[in-house]
Parts: sequence; C-alpha cells; structure tokens
Amino acid sequence: MNWTRVLQVVSTALLLAENATQGFIGICPTQSMANTNASPSLRESLALFMGRAAAVRASTKAKTDAKKAKTNAVYGKKIIMAVKQGGSDDPNANRLLGDLIKQAKANSVPVDNIQRAIKKATEGNVGDFKEKTFEAYGLGGASMIISVLTDNDNRATADVKSTVNKRNGKIAEQGSVAFMYDRKAIVEFGEGELDEEALLEAAIDAGCEDYEEKNVTEKPSLEISYISKAPVEVSDEEFEKNMEIIDALEELDDVDDVHH
Repeated sequence: MNWTRVLQVVSTALLLAENATQGFIGICPTQSMANTNASPSLRESLALFMGRAAAVRASTKAKTDAKKAKTNAVYGKKIIMAVKQGGSDDPNANRLLGDLIKQAKANSVPVDNIQRAIKKATEGNVGDFKEKTFEAYGLGGASMIISVLTDNDNRATADVKSTVNKRNGKIAEQGSVAFMYDRKAIVEFGEGELDEEALLEAAIDAGCEDYEEKNVTEKPSLEISYISKAPVEVSDEEFEKNMEIIDALEELDDVDDVHH
C-alpha cells in the first residue's frame, strides 16, 4: 500500500475543501452498492439527476479518452491562470500554483503537460482565463450547472447558450438552479488500491462528512463538484435528450465540467 500516495491525495482534498462551501465527501469502492453502509441521503445526493447512473457509467473507451484529454486541457488552463495571478512560476512561492499541481497529479495529468502549461504562462502572449458558471434546465425539469474556464467570454457565452437552446434546453437565471446543489470536494480511489477500513478512518480524521462505496476502476482523483440535492426522475426519452445536451456541452473547449 502506497500510504504516501494516500496522504498526498487526502491532503490535497483538504486544501480544495477550503474553497468548498460544505466540506468534502470521500468515495471508495466495493463489490456492490447493496452492501454499503453509506447513508441513503448521501447515495441519493450523488445519484444522477435522472436516476440513470448505470447508463452513464457504461461509457465507451472513446469517451474515456476524451474525458482524459478534457481533464488535461482544463488543468493546463488553470495552471496558466494560477501562474499569471500569482506572479510566479515557482509552486513554492505561488501557493495556488502548488495546490493546482498537486490536484493535477492526483488526476493523472502528465508531468510534461504541467510543465508545458507553466512555460506557456511565462511567455507573455497568453490571454487571461476567466471562470464562469451558467445554470440551465434540460427536459423534464432536470437541472445542470455548467462550469466554464475561458479566455474569450463572448465566445463561451454564445457557445453555451447556443448548445443548450438548440437541444430544447433552457438557460436559467443566475441562482435559480444553484440553490439546489451543494458544493463539495470529492475524492475517488480505484478498487483494490488501499485498505477500506484504513481509508475510512483517515477520511473521518480529515473531516470527511460521509462516504459512498461503489465500483471504481479509474485512478485516484479529486475535484470540487456541485452535488444535486434534488435529483429529478425523467422519462427514457427525456434522459436521452438531456444526455445529448450534456455531451454537446462537454465537447466545447471552454467548458470545464457539467454538474447534474
């Protein structure tokens, strides 16, 4: 067991939790959700807003590769922004940069990608990136929060609105969707990577609010995410249409993530 790795991921999660409004959740794997001791309220809050978690998890290899590429690109932009805002490319002197590098490594972003982003930020010909969120409704009352990181606000706004509207979704007023979500830090570990009991003990000591057990095959990861407090059940047709909206949004270069 690589306890150094465990401590690195958990400590980074704690740093991220400082920016989350309601703590963080730890997630570790098990053979079946039927055997979990996780609270029903947590399982419901982590469920997809349409009650179709199994369908979404059954993604193809192409989607997995695309997700990895998106993750690498997002952290590249965040690192550039951190260097420019912090005024230094030294992670020891620039705490924001140091925290982002830890987070990127925990999400398996290659070191070469990290170094290229830092170098690019110091070249002086890179635009300033800005974080922004959009709130939207899909079909059947399903909601979503769209996180954007862009160097062109007009382009990002036009692309997001066009993508949602063309698929019969609706951009909502700021605040009309966000109140239905909690913002938390989430830590995920792959199956068989560490002892479940030891992880739970460490998570509780670190301030973890609760945990869910599920089958996970990905490498360890952590993120700040919006967790829905009010999942909505929709029809199969509405589910497919909503997934089309989400998939189209995630293909946009400026979109960081779509929370639902």
